[in-house]
Amino acid sequence: MAVTDEAILTIKQMILSGELRPGDRLPPEKELSERLRLSRNSMREAVKALEAMRILDVRRGDGTYVTSLEPDLLNEAMSFIIEAQQDHDAILEIFAVRRILEPAASALAATRIGEPELEALRRSIDSVPADPEVDEVVAHDLAFHAAIAAGSGNRYLASLLDSLSGRTVRARLWRGITEENATERTLREHTAIVDALAARDGALAEALTVSHIAGIEGWLRRWAGSEEIAGIAGIADVADTAQIAD
Repeated sequence: MAVTDEAILTIKQMILSGELRPGDRLPPEKELSERLRLSRNSMREAVKALEAMRILDVRRGDGTYVTSLEPDLLNEAMSFIIEAQQDHDAILEIFAVRRILEPAASALAATRIGEPELEALRRSIDSVPADPEVDEVVAHDLAFHAAIAAGSGNRYLASLLDSLSGRTVRARLWRGITEENATERTLREHTAIVDALAARDGALAEALTVSHIAGIEGWLRRWAGSEEIAGIAGIADVADTAQIAD
């Protein structure tokens, strides 16, 4: 094992064991490197790597601290990994993961989401204009699914689903441009999901969410390999044209 990797694992273990807790300051570099019998250079590289993972926070002139270790912070690395994928096969795999996780979030939300959140979901659907721009529909779709994930009451699940959303923005956008009645279908499916949540019917909310995600996934599979979506770059160009930021 490389010396730097060993240093990374050692610091991680200090956190996992509770020796270092969220918000704690690490011992000075010299002291820590001597204690762990590692060179200061190896320790410095390990700290840089853990900073990139958002596990450590290096504050110039102050010291190095353990971050809050909140799920949304740690999942930033996952978001980058997903955004780095460049082919439709990867997108299909991501949709397959969403098809597993989002229905579970809907089922949980049916028992946990509050009435004010349900009303906000209905207002979100009603706020989409009759003849919307595609970016308006995409923005609504992202916010809609994020709200349900938050309503599940599971921060880790919500954070993980959020990290999966960046890559799918462009696919949603492309679907809205190429398929007739995509907006009407999306809003209709969203309304049915909210109705199931309001009825506290977790099984129905789960089934409707499976159908909703599978519909987009099915479109991607039908078009897989075509020139229109042969590469994510083409979809990205459309996103740039519509001035949508992930």
